Amino acid sequence: MAKAMVSGGFDDPRSSDYRFLEEAARQGELHVFLWSDGLVRKLDGVSPKFSLEERMYLLQAIRSVSRIHLVDQWADRDSLPAQGEGASGTWVVKESEDNPRKRFFCASRGMKYLVVKNGILKKFSKRKNKSSEDRSRRRKVVVTGCYDWFHSGHVRFFEEVSGLGDLYVIVGSNRNVQLLKGAGHPMFPQEERRYIVQSIRFVKQALISSGTGWMDGEPEIARIQPDIYAVNEDGDKPDKRTFCEAHGIQYVVLKRTPKEGLPKRQSVDLRGF
Repeated sequence: MAKAMVSGGFDDPRSSDYRFLEEAARQGELHVFLWSDGLVRKLDGVSPKFSLEERMYLLQAIRSVSRIHLVDQWADRDSLPAQGEGASGTWVVKESEDNPRKRFFCASRGMKYLVVKNGILKKFSKRKNKSSEDRSRRRKVVVTGCYDWFHSGHVRFFEEVSGLGDLYVIVGSNRNVQLLKGAGHPMFPQEERRYIVQSIRFVKQALISSGTGWMDGEPEIARIQPDIYAVNEDGDKPDKRTFCEAHGIQYVVLKRTPKEGLPKRQSVDLRGF
């Protein structure tokens, strides 16, 4: 099988990072060489915002990623660390990180080299479900939210909820997020937020809400026809409970529990407001 490789710290990734990983995976099974905390400090000159364990947990949840290799001793950002399987495959880099030294490294080892243009990283594709997936007999589960500063807590919530059935995520529109949270929200446009959510392997489909208020996902829920509406403790609202009772949908409230060994995360803490 063809092999694609990327290397970096992947600390607090943004939509362009998720898009980069998706594009890299087009070249083959995607192997991520993930820098340790110490290596991030050595190469970037600053400590990572998130620990190695948290960065690895999030990367493992991205559907484009096949394997993650921890890198601790290697110390040259213009080459790849030694590979037990031998130097093969395609090294994929962002246009902003392209340079002659990386190109020479690949050429001298007979490896392929691919540069992903900056413009591509701004185009967010939509994942289409195959007809066989649409006929799934699993129960349908819907969740709603803003997902403005995506973090490991969101991933953990999706992981837990996906155990109840096929997971559909309704992402709040720009208009409704601003209505509910005020000026300055959201920080990231709706298409970026939807794209990141859709990139997570636990999610079957991500949509943008078209309604208003705490039940802004009502039009989408009508189309999905879920069996379950799941929320965390912060998202538990009377309007949601009343809606589910009226429509015969099971209402499930989960505790905000982080993945074992990881800190509890909230978007408001990361944003700072």
